[in-house]
Amino acid sequence: MDLKPTPSQAPPGSMTAAVATSARTLEVLGGTSAWPLHDAHSTRLIEAQRLLQWPQGRLMAWAGRCAARWALSQAPHAQRVWVAAGPGGNGGDGLHAARHLAEQGRQVLITQHAAHRELRPDTEAALRLALAAGCELVQQPPPQGWADLVIDALLGLGTSRPLDMSIAAAVRAINDQSSPCLSIDLPTGLNADTGQLLGGDCIRAQATLSLLTLKPGLFMGHGRDAAGRIWFDPLDDTPLTRSVEPTAITVGHAPWAQASQGRPHASHKGRFGDVIVLGGAPGMTGALRLAAHAALAAGAGRVIAVPLDAATVLGDETRPECMWMRPGSLSNHPLEQATVVCGCGCAVMISAWLPAVLQRAGRLVLDADALNVVAQQPALQRALRQRRSTGLASVITPHPLEAARLLDCTVQDIQADRLGAARRLSDHCLATVVLKGSGTVIATPGELPEVNITGNGALATGGTGDVLAGWLAGRWSSVTQMICRARSGPDTGSSRPLDEERLWAHHIACEAVRVHGQAADLHGSANSLRAADLVERMRSLVS
Repeated sequence: MDLKPTPSQAPPGSMTAAVATSARTLEVLGGTSAWPLHDAHSTRLIEAQRLLQWPQGRLMAWAGRCAARWALSQAPHAQRVWVAAGPGGNGGDGLHAARHLAEQGRQVLITQHAAHRELRPDTEAALRLALAAGCELVQQPPPQGWADLVIDALLGLGTSRPLDMSIAAAVRAINDQSSPCLSIDLPTGLNADTGQLLGGDCIRAQATLSLLTLKPGLFMGHGRDAAGRIWFDPLDDTPLTRSVEPTAITVGHAPWAQASQGRPHASHKGRFGDVIVLGGAPGMTGALRLAAHAALAAGAGRVIAVPLDAATVLGDETRPECMWMRPGSLSNHPLEQATVVCGCGCAVMISAWLPAVLQRAGRLVLDADALNVVAQQPALQRALRQRRSTGLASVITPHPLEAARLLDCTVQDIQADRLGAARRLSDHCLATVVLKGSGTVIATPGELPEVNITGNGALATGGTGDVLAGWLAGRWSSVTQMICRARSGPDTGSSRPLDEERLWAHHIACEAVRVHGQAADLHGSANSLRAADLVERMRSLVS
């Protein structure tokens, strides 16, 4: 049975050549494209539209063929393949893939992890075709070392509760194999929307082929660890996904890259703005210095470090270009024209300064301890929200615990729905939110959330969050100044509309997070990346 759609069967514009099937299958991680992400609900809508255009059973059969071709591209020398199939559509995809692998001369064993009466009709039909093609149905997983390749087709999009005993046992058996595992659509045991585990067992795949849509859970929470390398095949080239609003998009290339065009020859430091870093309580001046160094490396015209520890000696031998002043001098500084970073290593000492900063800072990045103080004081939360009504843009950069404090919930609540939590927090604070963690989410009121797909565990070390806050402020200060000048002409003093200012805050936050993670990707995940080294790696990526 040839699965290549005939003109009468294929939807308009579908790719019919065999080579086109593999050409549509693209690796997602490592690029700078903005990919749309669709949760389970929106994916079901797209699937329903697609099923209206394809004859019954044809979409599953085509998905299986695409999965088989992808599996052969990932493991071209594999001769013995174990396909673990579940009762639903994901299992059907795997069974069709098994059939094609057998037709390509591979020895294929199938374990069917469902009672016969539990199989969907189209999945049962796929099983019959696989057996007719020479696949062998067995009751137990093959012995260790038998398979050159394992294909996980147990459960897919519809899974939202802990795995039953049969499926959980299959997951453990697959993970115990020494051979590589490839997952179709999703690693079994992973929540498609959140990236959280559906209990204690989850497939650890070397690669995952997401079909029809890309699911947010592949890029958040435990998704990256479970999915391995992530590939995508839309199964067709018709633009159905455009008719259904995505849940989010991945962070792509900065939209203002062409607008900035580097620094004009006739420049001076005033054209790239001031960044004021307020923090550094006793014993925490390292956080202040890291944020200040990052702002300098990101391109701010001037960076002023303001330590809260009165015993701190002003000055920095490692970066003498950084200016220093005491907090009392802030009243004489035009904060309205500056980008202020507040919260890096400041403990509760920041409380005395937050009201003035919230009221006056032209651009504001709130991090760490500043967020904890805001969470404890409703008046400061109101002041943060009021900034938007007065045309002042704000970015907050919480990790999950800080976000939980701001939303008066638990860390588990945040991690169970990172996209939803980021949206709620942005609406609550009327600010751009950078919810840090595995799959950092950037959310701004009125904008589609973005999920960062760069970075790795090398960033799990002290000070990397301070670097992100400082870098974001430095880019915000310098890049928006360059764009403003490029659009309004030199030294005209023209300003941007307030809505555009807030939109640039969102875009620059996305770019800062992307570069932050990209530096870690270049470093690798074998060892931690020290925060001071992270600054220089980030600088090398944009210089």
